[in-house]
Amino acid sequence: MTAFGALFLIAWSPHARAQGPEAYVIADATSGHVLEARGQKDKRSVASLTKIATAMVVLDWCELRKINLGELITIPAAAIRPELTNPIGFQPGDRVTVRDLVFAMLLQSDNIAAEALAMHFGPQLPGDAGSTPLQRFAQQMNALARNLHMDRTLFLNPNGVDNVERPYSTALDMARLTKQALSKAAFRFFVTQKERRIGVQRGATASDLPSGPTPANVPPSAPAANEYLLRNTNELLGHSEIDGVKTGQTARAGGCVVISAMKPPLTKQVGKDVQVMPRRLIVVVLGSPNRFNDALGLLQRGWTQFDQWTSQGRLMGDAKNEL
Repeated sequence: MTAFGALFLIAWSPHARAQGPEAYVIADATSGHVLEARGQKDKRSVASLTKIATAMVVLDWCELRKINLGELITIPAAAIRPELTNPIGFQPGDRVTVRDLVFAMLLQSDNIAAEALAMHFGPQLPGDAGSTPLQRFAQQMNALARNLHMDRTLFLNPNGVDNVERPYSTALDMARLTKQALSKAAFRFFVTQKERRIGVQRGATASDLPSGPTPANVPPSAPAANEYLLRNTNELLGHSEIDGVKTGQTARAGGCVVISAMKPPLTKQVGKDVQVMPRRLIVVVLGSPNRFNDALGLLQRGWTQFDQWTSQGRLMGDAKNEL
């Protein structure tokens, strides 16, 4: 038995069902049909699943304004706070490309990367006069939510940290967001990567500078370049056709994960035409003591329900529960 086969058995033992997620959604990513759900409209903290929206605002703005993802961003001192973990070791003055910050945010769920992106792009975005860069960025996250009919969602920051502010969303709204995100090739590329090596141009610090005046004929030295290997926090990536999407965890939110999985499309002859029916599922898990086991078990059950739904002619259900 494979390790993930064992996970499946654990996830769907009677004890595991009793300890399952507080809210979840299984949905067809193409039509938005919800195959199964529980607590799907309950307002909850969603932790770093928030970063899906952050990435969408950044990527959509860069596409709209033709901004090169290789553009360098300087990490501001305000982005590095004690309550934000700093596994990469970002320092004020470091320069990192937009692309690598998005990778750090989505793969390793780096909060400082999310803050730096929001602080950089916030002043460029439409928003209320007098708003701070972070407030302006959050306004665009909420505008995105409104456009996607995420009616029970409020974003207050770009990273999902909830120890002071109280942002919230629902399993159904996060499935709506994920459906939109997966329609973007750029987003899909980021979240499918198991690993990614990023570059950080270290900013000069006082200890790096020579004492005394610098001779006029000595050019300033370039910032030291460092590499960091990111590893995706999504432990299910690459198993059971799973190709994304994002993890999240805080004490308030519990264990959260969104996964997507795709199987080869189905084809059907209709007269002289051939219909191609995509097969992709989205699973959202919120408030789980064992998020990966729960998500894997729900995915397996979702494929069975998907096949039954397809055999019945793919009838849509309650419009209020569709994505």
